[in-house]
Amino acid sequence: MSVYDKLSSLGITLPPVAAPAAAYVPFVRTGNLVFLSGHIARKDGKVWAGQLGANIGTEEGKQAARAIAIDLLGTLHAAVGDLNKVTRIVKVMSLVNSVGTFTEQHLVTNGASEFFAEVFGPEKGAHARSAFGVAQIPMGACVEIELIAEVG
Repeated sequence: MSVYDKLSSLGITLPPVAAPAAAYVPFVRTGNLVFLSGHIARKDGKVWAGQLGANIGTEEGKQAARAIAIDLLGTLHAAVGDLNKVTRIVKVMSLVNSVGTFTEQHLVTNGASEFFAEVFGPEKGAHARSAFGVAQIPMGACVEIELIAEVG
């Protein structure tokens, strides 16, 4: 099954690339690697603001991370033209806006990681990963994720 067939079966339409909010580009390709800039969580077209452990729980954070993963695939599609060319999701870095006592950043980030495995399969979708708790993210977003992918 192609990546697009899988996305269609999940009822997902890829979004267009969002315009950068500062002085950067959405992606850079060098050789077989594509580096995607951090994408912040959005819900209903607006910044999904909040702080894990204060006014957002782990499950909602996981949904936010999944939403970011969908946005990342929209950008990756723009970068490579065909998601079927992706040979591996290499690395995910997740920043979780959280209070100092919140320790489930890894579970929040699973929202993205599990989505990539579902869409690309267990081999291509498996990746190295970091998940950090941070004091704040631009515009008050609850989660920000960046991605490195390998393409053939």
